[in-house]
Amino acid sequence: MYMGVDGGGTKTAFVIVDGNGDEVAEHEESGSYHIDIGIAGLRALIDAGVRATLAAAGRSISDIKYAFFGLPAYGEDTALTAELDAIPSGLFKNRNYTCDNDMVCAWAGSLACQDGINIIAGTGSIGYGRYEGKAARCGGWGEVFGDEGSAYWIAVRGLQLFSKMSDGRAARGPLHGMVRKEFNLIQDLDMSAVVLGTWGSNRARIADFARLMFAAARAGDHQVANIIGSAARELVDIVDSIRESLEFPADVEVRVSYTGGVFKEGDLILTPFRNALNSAAAKYELSAPRFSPALGAAYYAAVLDDFGPIKQKLLGADA
Repeated sequence: MYMGVDGGGTKTAFVIVDGNGDEVAEHEESGSYHIDIGIAGLRALIDAGVRATLAAAGRSISDIKYAFFGLPAYGEDTALTAELDAIPSGLFKNRNYTCDNDMVCAWAGSLACQDGINIIAGTGSIGYGRYEGKAARCGGWGEVFGDEGSAYWIAVRGLQLFSKMSDGRAARGPLHGMVRKEFNLIQDLDMSAVVLGTWGSNRARIADFARLMFAAARAGDHQVANIIGSAARELVDIVDSIRESLEFPADVEVRVSYTGGVFKEGDLILTPFRNALNSAAAKYELSAPRFSPALGAAYYAAVLDDFGPIKQKLLGADA
């Protein structure tokens, strides 16, 4: 049995697969962003999630040959890396696990642990790729000075656009009325109380505003559509940077896949993303994700354990 854990800002997915790579059990907990919940909170969440997933599978910890934990913000604070690495050790006494950033789960799932680049656009954004044994990441700098193209990034620009529509600095498109209706605003300035007061400037709650942005784009708001187009171009910039870091030959068509809530909006983001890829100087092949990030984490645990049957399954899925 292999266990994969895909952490995130809003939810954490736990999966167990058997030696054939078939899913045996799954479980979900809340977000595992230690910057929000603290190290102690993360430890409690991981402990509860592992135990619940084992219970769902009718298995014990000794049945897990290897596990992989993808944790948000892992590797972004050297002083905390050893502490994060130690979190699963309370359960996995033999240290038969590896911790890394959750971007690895997304790559492993979307590209079946094969060479290529995966871009994540969820609450935040980050890209990760591999080529002939080399790995590279780009983005993931956090919402204050990064996360370009993410739900948070789109949401902040949407809130800015709403304020400009209210003030008369921008023409009032569908977004304006949709925001007033969604939040029952008596006056437009009450949106400040929502964001700063009710939401407490919380990263995940602000990012959820992107949902309204996509709805406004569907309603024909061209200014919102331009923001979504800009998000797509920012994500392709991340892809281009990873390609350069990995030194893919100029004539190689690099496979690109995608993960995260932003991409669940379908063609509204995929069409401008595909167009931006096609306009890039390099050659890219956009492909839908093969597996979920959580399954990718479990499969990557098997790869780290050099387990042949699952490695062959992944090669077949990649064909």
